[in-house]
Amino acid sequence: MGAALFAPASFAQEDEEAVQENVIVTGVRGQPRTVTDSPVPVDVLSSEELENVPFTDANDIIRTLVPSYSLSRQPISDGGTFIRPAQLRGMPTDKTLVLVNGHRRHRAALVQIGGSGTQGPDIATIPAIALANVQVLRDGAAALYGSDAIAGVINFILKDDAEGATITAETGQYYEGDGFQFVTAANFGVPLGENGFANFSIERSTSDATSRGAEYCESWACVDPNDPRFLTGGSFDTNIAGYDPATFAAGLPDANIGFGDVVQPWGQPNSEALRGFVNAGYDLDEYTSLYAFASYSKSSADGSFFYRYPGNGTIENLRLQDGSVWSPLSFFPGGFTPRFFGDVIDYSGVVGIEGEWFDGFSYDISGRLGHNEIQYTLANTVNPSLGNMSPTRFNPGDLINEEFQLQADFAYDLEFASLASPLTLAFGGSFMDESYELVGGDPASFAAGPYATQDPWGFCNAGAPTAAGLAVIANGSSLNCADSSDPVYQVVGVGSNGFPGYSPAFSGEYTRDSYAVYADLSGDVTDRLFLQGALRFEDYSDFDSELVWKVAGQFDLTETMGLRGSVGTGFRAPTPGQQGTTNVSTRLPNGFPVATGLFPAGGTIAQALDAVPLSPEKSTNYTLGWTGSFDDFSLTVDFYRIELEDRVNAISTLDVSNDPALADPTDPNDPYDNYLALVNAGVVGAESIGGVFYFQNAFDTITQGVDIVGTYNTSFTEASTTSFTASVNYNKTEFDGSAPGFNAEDTFDFENGQPEWRGVFSVLHEAGPWTFLGRASYYGEYDNSDSGGGQTVNSLVQNFSPEVMVDVEASYQISDAVRLSLGARNVFDEYPDAADPAIGDSCCGRVYRSDSVVDWQGGYYYLKLRADL
Repeated sequence: MGAALFAPASFAQEDEEAVQENVIVTGVRGQPRTVTDSPVPVDVLSSEELENVPFTDANDIIRTLVPSYSLSRQPISDGGTFIRPAQLRGMPTDKTLVLVNGHRRHRAALVQIGGSGTQGPDIATIPAIALANVQVLRDGAAALYGSDAIAGVINFILKDDAEGATITAETGQYYEGDGFQFVTAANFGVPLGENGFANFSIERSTSDATSRGAEYCESWACVDPNDPRFLTGGSFDTNIAGYDPATFAAGLPDANIGFGDVVQPWGQPNSEALRGFVNAGYDLDEYTSLYAFASYSKSSADGSFFYRYPGNGTIENLRLQDGSVWSPLSFFPGGFTPRFFGDVIDYSGVVGIEGEWFDGFSYDISGRLGHNEIQYTLANTVNPSLGNMSPTRFNPGDLINEEFQLQADFAYDLEFASLASPLTLAFGGSFMDESYELVGGDPASFAAGPYATQDPWGFCNAGAPTAAGLAVIANGSSLNCADSSDPVYQVVGVGSNGFPGYSPAFSGEYTRDSYAVYADLSGDVTDRLFLQGALRFEDYSDFDSELVWKVAGQFDLTETMGLRGSVGTGFRAPTPGQQGTTNVSTRLPNGFPVATGLFPAGGTIAQALDAVPLSPEKSTNYTLGWTGSFDDFSLTVDFYRIELEDRVNAISTLDVSNDPALADPTDPNDPYDNYLALVNAGVVGAESIGGVFYFQNAFDTITQGVDIVGTYNTSFTEASTTSFTASVNYNKTEFDGSAPGFNAEDTFDFENGQPEWRGVFSVLHEAGPWTFLGRASYYGEYDNSDSGGGQTVNSLVQNFSPEVMVDVEASYQISDAVRLSLGARNVFDEYPDAADPAIGDSCCGRVYRSDSVVDWQGGYYYLKLRADL
């Protein structure tokens, strides 16, 4: 919906409250932090609050200020290393609608591999210096905005100043001496004649990597020279060609080409980014205005995959065409850790016209284009199936998401003498065209080389050498066709190891279009009662249509207290990316890498393993809240319940094996049967795949919780002011019925693997030129289970203790224009509990759960300079 749907257009207005009225399409007037007279809970985060958070990533800023918003860093998660998954009210990013100036923000190209397969907008592309405020609507709003608005809506409002400039510079690093960061940003506004403005923002950031892991030393392989198990292990094979203890040990420092002095780094990646926004408007006359805004972002980052050691299934002996034995140790004497690079290019543009056609009838007509692209590079690895002919650097392909939308919104004030105010009838429609493209990688990244099958050179037949075999034996080869362990029978994986490239068979473009119409009626029925009702119809070209509705209301109990509540339905359409993406990546169950394939649920391969095409997720949302505003103190308490049906999630990985000895007719997911199903479906290299999964409408859930937000402003002296803010969220998600395709561990971790309690408590004290900020972030306890899922006698469950992380900052106003700030995040250098290795989720040097929403990087100190010109 348009930003000025309920108010006459005028870019000359600079009153903050008026701006907020224009943005919130339900007509709710904003208050600092929480809108107490709204029928649904809304957080309004001012530019000052945003600036007081020492992060550059908008994800981190929202996480810091809104306790129901969580974020994790996953260093070994394919593209998830570069675009981090987030949650609002325990639901993935794609169930939260993201707006900029009231217009839908386009999705990122990344589909998170595994889990819910999230494909949501990348809000890290929005520089914080461009923002006037951020509004977080914590309620389902699909009837107002359409697909995705199940958990809520985040609306980023851009600055519209026509004059002035702000320049900031910030630098800092972690207590561990790594992760050095430097950020510079600028915002300035210029007038467009007497009736318009153009506001520009730009941000440049660089961030070094961190390392929070230990050296790789497990029961299957140990490369820690300080451990007595050094160069031993159940899978560590010292008979691999090219292996020599001294040569291998000397090569270990070169196994990891990224940051850190371990072969398997765990931490945040190296990254750099350049981001910009422009926001502009022009009043054609008293009743008509043009507006436009556009953005561009380019970021680069790199991270690592799992370390490959001799005998791990990748570094294996291969019998070459001349009969000799070769292994990748010839390329990497100390083994290798594939290094993954990602360049993310994002741009968007919105243009529109808005105004009043006649008194009480307003309009907003706009068009938008959004593009997000990820270009992958993989280095320090091989395509094992190519043997000694393999390159060590690959371009596995690109991902591109593109959206085009036309939107028309109208509003008309209906006068009724019996009502306290006019009723606002809002209505409109939209058309959206979406595409998702997998661009094929270079041929070597997906090629099925000769060593993807046994005996590629025809040396053996029925355990005896052929003429070709006899020829190489005559030339000195150790070939022994009667020995089943001879390298001639070795089969290795297909494609660039760590992230196989997109082959022509699994590349291409997935497109769809949709249209929507809606109507919304709202107004003050009496001086004390506000009501709202909305209805929306959407139709998609790739599945059936959806009709959703919502009713909401707010009642003033007294002049200082009120009740509010809402009930409505919603939906989220599976994205083109979720329906069309294919990925084969390396997983490490029990310490042994296997290629795990993700295939489209609607494709022949997944359907050979009983998949069905995806359908929309559907929700029913309920909220009930109490609000109070007592002079300098305000408090809101909002209970919510979200019933979500047909929730999209990846099924638990189906094991695959080409070994008939593993066949089990009593197992419904027999590994050998799954292998045969893949072969029959025409999967190239099926014999090198150890697992298959796909997205499905897997289960139903119920999410319940409460948000409590309190603010208090006071003055201890005449020359000072102090503000207290407390935000607390309780959130619990449980399965509603069975969860087919989920094993015991996945079921337990889904329901228990995140903190149910989260709180943010802050104090801001201003005294003359000094400003002091203290903020405490609380994370409640949570649990993690092994494969038993807490259901068996020997099952292990680890309980993670609550954590409190404290941020502090002191600022001094050097002059009217310049302010200097010194501060620290997590000033007491707290870490979450170390993961229990016995659980099986923290191998290979990983000390902390890398998917934890509790930050595990430690303390960080920084210095910040701001100039307002």
